[in-house]
Amino acid sequence: MPELNQRYPDPAIRVLDPRFNALRLPAASVECLYQGARWSEGPVYFGDARCVVWSDIPNNRMLRWDEATGNVTPFRQPSNNGNGNTRDRAGRLVTCEHLTRRVTRTEYDGSITVLADRYQGKRLNSPNDVVVKSDGSIWFTDPTFGIDSFYEGEKQDSEVKPAVYRIDGDTGEITVVADDILGPNGLAFSPDESLLYIVESRATPRKIRVFDVSPDGRTIRNSRVLIDAGPGTPDGFRVDIHGNLWCGWGMGTDELDGVRIFTPQGEAIGHIALPERCANVCFGGPHRNRLFMAASHGLYAVYVNTQGVAGG
Repeated sequence: MPELNQRYPDPAIRVLDPRFNALRLPAASVECLYQGARWSEGPVYFGDARCVVWSDIPNNRMLRWDEATGNVTPFRQPSNNGNGNTRDRAGRLVTCEHLTRRVTRTEYDGSITVLADRYQGKRLNSPNDVVVKSDGSIWFTDPTFGIDSFYEGEKQDSEVKPAVYRIDGDTGEITVVADDILGPNGLAFSPDESLLYIVESRATPRKIRVFDVSPDGRTIRNSRVLIDAGPGTPDGFRVDIHGNLWCGWGMGTDELDGVRIFTPQGEAIGHIALPERCANVCFGGPHRNRLFMAASHGLYAVYVNTQGVAGG
């Protein structure tokens, strides 16, 4: 496993602005929980099972880290090149699958329900990341990454424009909420769900856009750039209860690889350095104060002095 710091405070947890001091724990350090994936993505925490499930996309599997024992075992293989994961408000696993070009829900008995695989009769591209709103609606991004090569799925033709979709929690109706984002990737709501953040990963440089959510919670509007990533590569991210964005980050350098933390106003205030590029994160633990980081070949964790948004 990578050599990580054994001292407190951990120098890998970098303060870029004094406001980050309130969010860090001086007696907490970055821990490596696993090494051996090909490309780690989409971590999700299960409090009832005390585990983290995450995707290893090119290896066509999902893995499970057990909090009590530290053991890592296969969760699902094959996984249809599963990518982003979350839980719905009933605690069921929701997964974006590249190979089958669909979004699925794993029921309590282990059976799979297809939530979305087509829009207006045409196949989706390769659903990437997903979040569930408090009204039960499921919002997901659909870039072409999984059909661009045989590495994270199968190379195929695109039938629809890359877009961000909403699945109605009551009717299952699928609607487009945005189709003008270049390579829509990670997404998350602000704590009060009045804002939706979306990574624009095919913009140069990459950007994180923010939208106002309509009063009825069904559409978004007023797109603007919140964060210009410069040389960084935001991918997946989650939001804490104060509205800060904890973003998977990196570009193969010591200064960039890890997690970059931003205020709700888009100001960089902190960085958690990792020995590899981080793709996505989730909050977990009994108090949602442990940040789990899916980074390239591994899974990492660190305790922080804040909590993830419930359901995020």
